Amino acid sequence: MRFMDAVCFTVVVFFVCVVSAADAQEWTRFRGPNGQGVSNAASMPVRWTEGDYAWKIKLPGGGHSSPIIWGNKVFVTSADQKTSKGYLTAINVADGTIIWQKEFELSSYRVNRLNSYATGTPSVDADCVYLLWPMEESSFLVALDHGGDVVWKRDFAGVKTAHGPGNSTMVVAGSVVFVHEQRDTDGAARGQWIAVDRKTGKTRWAIDRKNTTNASYMTPCVYPEGSGRLVFNSFAHGMTGVDSADGTIVWEVESVFEKRVVSSPVIAGDILLGSSGQGGGGKALVAIKAGDTPKVAYKLEGAPAAYVPTSLYKDGLLFTYHDGGDVCCLRAATGDILWSKKPGGKFYGSPVWVAGRLYCINRQGQVVVLRASAEYELLAINDLGEMSHATPAVAGGRMFLRTFSHLACVGGKGK
Repeated sequence: MRFMDAVCFTVVVFFVCVVSAADAQEWTRFRGPNGQGVSNAASMPVRWTEGDYAWKIKLPGGGHSSPIIWGNKVFVTSADQKTSKGYLTAINVADGTIIWQKEFELSSYRVNRLNSYATGTPSVDADCVYLLWPMEESSFLVALDHGGDVVWKRDFAGVKTAHGPGNSTMVVAGSVVFVHEQRDTDGAARGQWIAVDRKTGKTRWAIDRKNTTNASYMTPCVYPEGSGRLVFNSFAHGMTGVDSADGTIVWEVESVFEKRVVSSPVIAGDILLGSSGQGGGGKALVAIKAGDTPKVAYKLEGAPAAYVPTSLYKDGLLFTYHDGGDVCCLRAATGDILWSKKPGGKFYGSPVWVAGRLYCINRQGQVVVLRASAEYELLAINDLGEMSHATPAVAGGRMFLRTFSHLACVGGKGK
């Protein structure tokens, strides 16, 4: 092989490997890798119409959970509140055909009118899908293999909260981890953070947590990434670092959240962020400087403080989405606000970052696309045709968009 031919061949192989690596990224939990909402996809459509979907299907019942992806399957939950039936559906990412569907018997329970029976997002790894279905009288956690067969199932106490349950799972260091906090009006219920063995379902550790009127709904993340150390946010305990191996509390910055914690922790370099709110709006955004003795770096109130949506960090910038419709861009290290705009609609879903753009679904079911930049730029608003509280998922060069009763796919080859 001539020298130039060899060079060209090497470049082509390298390019193919890079593209393959980007396409191979799995979306294993709420907000994808480590819950941070950042995709390595090289591109994604900015504008689209109904005719541009790769596929769109109707789900049994409805819900607000987000899709997750492993390989050629996208998994999503839904529920029929009238019949108390829950569903986990596995769908072919290429054409939207249903591969299998599992039905679960649920007990009837009260939820806020903006909540649903299918709000928590499951998690997935190479072996199983892990689905937590928290209900008022009882809860269960189930592992199903990728063919839809039950590997193990665990029963847990019910969840007593002001607005009904809706917690998600995550997988770390061989454990399935979830938050199981309780309101303090029922003395018999015990709030806990729980980790079970992902292969057997047996409890590895359970940390007792104080019951409050403001039980948290967030999903933890790992910090530093790869360390196996978890970060939890809660009204009752503030921000907490936990060793995922044995449940040891490594550090805790108490009393930093004034109201209910719904959004999940965000990693911005050596800054850890969380927010809290109540009554339809964010109350405070708190930044914790990580280290041997973590401490508050800054605290912001008003438009930058989200309640339900989880913020997004990328390349020194923090983007926050307020329930009332404000979107803010901040310098993550200092909290300085670079811009604050209302691009359209109100938000319960969280943003994801793809190829320099932010995609977030507003409550009306419109995908608002912004430039992820220190300068504000609205790129597009794409109407999904139905309300949504869910967060997009991205894998294999495709984006999966969940409305209350449908799942749609954009992107992929030729899109």
